[in-house]
Order: sequence, then C-alpha cells, then structure tokens
Amino acid sequence: MVTATFVLAVFGWGVGFYGPPIYLQMVVQRTGWSVALVSAAVTMHFLVGAVAVANLPRLYRLAGVPLVTVTGALLLAIGVVGWSVADQPWHLLAAALLSGTGWVAMGAAAVNAIIAPWFVRARPAALSMAYNGASVGGVVFSPLWVMLIASSGFAQAAVIVGISMVTIVAALSVLAFSKSPSDLGQYPDGARPGQGPAAPPLNAPSADALLWRDRRFLTLAAGMAAGLFAQIGLLAHLFSIMDPIFGSQAAGVLMGGATAAAIVGRTGIGWLMPVSADRRLIASASYGVQITGTLILLATGGENAAAIVVGVLLFGLGIGNATSLPPLIAQVEFDQTDLSRVVPLIVALSQATYALAPALFGIARTFSDPAVFKLAVAIQLLAALAFLAGRHK
Repeated sequence: MVTATFVLAVFGWGVGFYGPPIYLQMVVQRTGWSVALVSAAVTMHFLVGAVAVANLPRLYRLAGVPLVTVTGALLLAIGVVGWSVADQPWHLLAAALLSGTGWVAMGAAAVNAIIAPWFVRARPAALSMAYNGASVGGVVFSPLWVMLIASSGFAQAAVIVGISMVTIVAALSVLAFSKSPSDLGQYPDGARPGQGPAAPPLNAPSADALLWRDRRFLTLAAGMAAGLFAQIGLLAHLFSIMDPIFGSQAAGVLMGGATAAAIVGRTGIGWLMPVSADRRLIASASYGVQITGTLILLATGGENAAAIVVGVLLFGLGIGNATSLPPLIAQVEFDQTDLSRVVPLIVALSQATYALAPALFGIARTFSDPAVFKLAVAIQLLAALAFLAGRHK
C-alpha cells in the first residue's frame, strides 16, 4: 500500500505540482501570450484544487477512493492536454479548471486518506515513505517534461504522460486502493486481534466540536499555510537567483540537492520520531532549520558559493516536513471522525494560500534579491510560532 501510494504521489506532484511552471513557459513560447495571463491560469489551477480538496472526504464517501482517484488522474490528464493545445485564453482557463480539480485526488490529502486506515503507530514512517513520492516526482518529471517536449512537442508529450498516468493509476486503484485492512482480515500496523488501539489519539475533541473555533485546528492550519507559502514562494525564485552565481546546470544540480535533502529530512523524522513525541515542537524545529538556511543565504550576499550550498541544503531539509508533519500532528490531536475533515481542510487552506506566494515573492524581488530571503524568514518564523501556539497545555 505504501509503495502504491508512493507511485501515486510521483504522478500527482510530477504532473500536477511541478508541471505547471513548465507548462507556463511552454504556453508562453507557443502562443506569445503574456506571462501574467498564463500565470493567472497557474494560480487558478491551485485555487480550484483548494476547493476540490476541501470536498475530498465527501467525494470518497459518495464514490469511493478508487473511482475518485482514477477520475482525478483522468481529469488531470485531459487538463494537461488542454494546456498543450489551447489557442484561446478561455481554453487555457478551462484546462486549468480540469487539471486543478484532478491533481488533488493524487495530492497530500489523498495520500494521507489512503495510508491512514493501514497505519496508526507506524503512520509517521509510512507517510514519510509515501510522501517521498512527491519529491521523487519533482526529480523525475521536471527533466522528463523538458526532454519529452523537446523531442515530441508539448501536445504529444502531454498525451504520452497522460495515458501512462491514467493506466498506472487505474491499475493501482484496482489492485491496491480498492482494498482495506478489514477486506484482507488485517489490522492497522499488523496488530493482532485483542491488542487494542496501537496509539490512541491525544486530547480528542467531541464529535460536534466546531473546528473553526478550535485553537489546535486554527494554529495547525495557520502553521501549515504559512510554512508552505514561504517555501513555495522562495522555491519559485531560488533557481533564477542561483543561476547567475553558479550557471544553469550547476544551479539545477543544487535545486536537486534541495530535493534530496527534503527526502532525507522527511524520512529521518518519519522513522526516528517517537510515538509520544511533541510533534508540534518537531515541526517548529524543522522550520528553525529552514530559517537558519535562509539566513545563511541572506548573509552570503551571493558571494560565498560554499555557504550558499549549505544554506540551500538546510532549507531543503524542511521541505518535505512542511507537507508530512501537519497530518501527523492532526493524528494525535483529533479523533478519527474529525481527522477525516481536518486534513483536507488544512491542505485546502494551504493550497489556496500558497497559490499567491510566487506573485508576492516576485513583488519583493523587484526591490532586491535579499528581500526575498527576508520575507521568507519572516513567514517561516510565523509558521513556527503558530505550531508552538497550539501546543497542549
């Protein structure tokens, strides 16, 4: 199940998250439309996805995980083909509507929903392994898109990737996602009958708790949204900031190093974090590491290459945890009924927020490159404080 979800995440992030910046460049080159216009379609892609992911639990109840997942892959594939052939601005917006709706069925909330029934005590390790598919998706698909587009053209590349994705996701849905532990006579974490809950949730709210008045929910949502906003905003501009210093090829390798660091950071916490650990404190510490890396980037002034590498790698260590730790915090703070709502909601709020991050960081960059790092540090600090503010007392 972890392997199947890992593969799902590779396609989800590789096509639905890391793909749009490449689509933007290809559409601008092919049509001559303004960057602002095509960027608006990218923003719509993520904003529509935020609405869709908030309704993901309801869709799962109505149609089941397998059908929702396959439908999401199909919509994403059709949407990307639409990006590749759009010859009117409204065609592009329609394509963004489809791609944004589809990719969330293969994104963060979907990964958590698929893994959750199978693991309780071992969920941190299982989720970290599954979410690593997101990082691998960036490593694999960013160069793959460029290679396929260069050799076959954007439209044919979109068809090839789309057919492959839908075929593989459909197979995973039949073979894996259609199953549950009870269907196979199994128990979460491989527990035996009579062992009881592997790790009961802490401080569970009542079933009728109003999430929007719950300090834990509000601080969790704020922490995740702020952290991802800073992360996406900085990543959107980091390559172009590094390019004049290292050159395109070396800057690309350095960005790949940040992704590798993300895998190391997420996997390390997933495997080493004790069940009883204060997960909010760990999330805050992870942002502390990112703040340290960002401050190093700010202090170098673009002159010390070795220090820049250290700064990028420290920043990278927290990239994966920004996605994987909030659902793990929710696991120990909310009962199972509320948990199925909490995770999609915090993901939806985060996605709606970080959709605007590249634009805001772009405005900061019009003043200076250091302004980008200063803005990132300020928002990362807010994320860390939000997690700390929700700690159990």
